[in-house]
Amino acid sequence: MIEPLTASNNYQLACRMLDAASLRHEAIASNIANAETPGYKRLEVSASFVSELRASVARGDFAQVTASLKPVLEEDLHAQSVRPDGNTVEIEKELLEMNRNSAEHEFLSQVVTTNLKQLKMAITGRTY
Repeated sequence: MIEPLTASNNYQLACRMLDAASLRHEAIASNIANAETPGYKRLEVSASFVSELRASVARGDFAQVTASLKPVLEEDLHAQSVRPDGNTVEIEKELLEMNRNSAEHEFLSQVVTTNLKQLKMAITGRTY
């Protein structure tokens, strides 16, 4: 009975993107923590996850979004070392990315919460 309410495309997409935003926040925290570690390579959510998610949405294939797409962390191959020790973390970029990711996470959390509030209202008949 509840499954059709949580199986909506928007809800499933928001949940998957929320997973990616949470994982991205872990990567940013690790990058900031290792900003002074010699040889550390910056981490990011897999570019293949992002491109596959976009392609699935463009095709309207939401079954793939929920079934097989899982965000994973990988080394950012586009990050270049500007330091002699080989570390590829730029602290300013990480802080900007953290702010952007926080706003995205907040938005996605509101989408999921709104969906769950609608479910609660349908069950109880109350909005509080």
